[in-house]
Amino acid sequence: MASSSPRLPEPYLNAGTSSFAEFMDQLNRDGSIDAGLGGNRRSVPSSGTASHVLEGVTHGTTIVALTYPGGVVMAGDRRATAGNIIAQRDIEKVFATDDYSVVGIAGTAGIAIELVRTFQVELEHYEKMEGAPLSLEGKANRLSALLRGNLGMAMQGLAVVPMFGGYDLRRHIGRIFSYDVTGGRYEEHSFHAVGSGAVFARGSLKKLYKSDLTQDAAVTACVEALYDAADDDSATGGPDLFRGIYPIVIVIDKDGDRKLTEAQMAEYVHTVVNARSAAPDGPRAELPAGTQGEAQ
Repeated sequence: MASSSPRLPEPYLNAGTSSFAEFMDQLNRDGSIDAGLGGNRRSVPSSGTASHVLEGVTHGTTIVALTYPGGVVMAGDRRATAGNIIAQRDIEKVFATDDYSVVGIAGTAGIAIELVRTFQVELEHYEKMEGAPLSLEGKANRLSALLRGNLGMAMQGLAVVPMFGGYDLRRHIGRIFSYDVTGGRYEEHSFHAVGSGAVFARGSLKKLYKSDLTQDAAVTACVEALYDAADDDSATGGPDLFRGIYPIVIVIDKDGDRKLTEAQMAEYVHTVVNARSAAPDGPRAELPAGTQGEAQ
């Protein structure tokens, strides 16, 4: 007797590809599913997106990252906005994508979180199919391809702007990559920031960054940069001492990634806030010797 169970779609019966996104794209062409960000066929809506709809969409804001000898630190504030309203006070915007990489999201929160989840599966799928993980550069390229799949929505105002970082197991260094809405990928050196408060955060990191920072100092610099961003950008949330809401920080080095606990972050935040009570504008960069002579 013939089986009454429905036949699986053709893409499931093929040898397969190491790219989960390509597999989803095949299913989309087959008509089996609406692939969304899983594939590269998310089209431009037929009519313009109404401005009142965009105002009600939740957006993530500021992400910062910097490298230090032996690794990379990425941190994000916790505020999400919808127009001029605080939509959420404790959203998470920084996610480990595998043992040695991390993504921070800014832009349309719902699409960004979907992209991160798809990217996590993409990396896991590749490793299962190939028996080895992608290189850090390969991971950065895969994220770029996923972003291109959202270009149509980005053109309607639903943009996602991630930042990718990780520990390069081949070069034994931390690296940072930024993107634009078209999927353009750019390697950043030393530090970077994205989101509405990025200009203020980058200015802060420019003064605080040193090539020989310890991991502890690198985390502190990220907290300082987010504090400065929140000081000047209303969409960036500062630490909330009363509710116990602190930045999300993930550190990656040769031993893999680890998310700092709330207790650890409370210690960093209280140290920064206590110092700001005496110097509200934060620490100042030291001038080189010989430039602080008396005025003539």
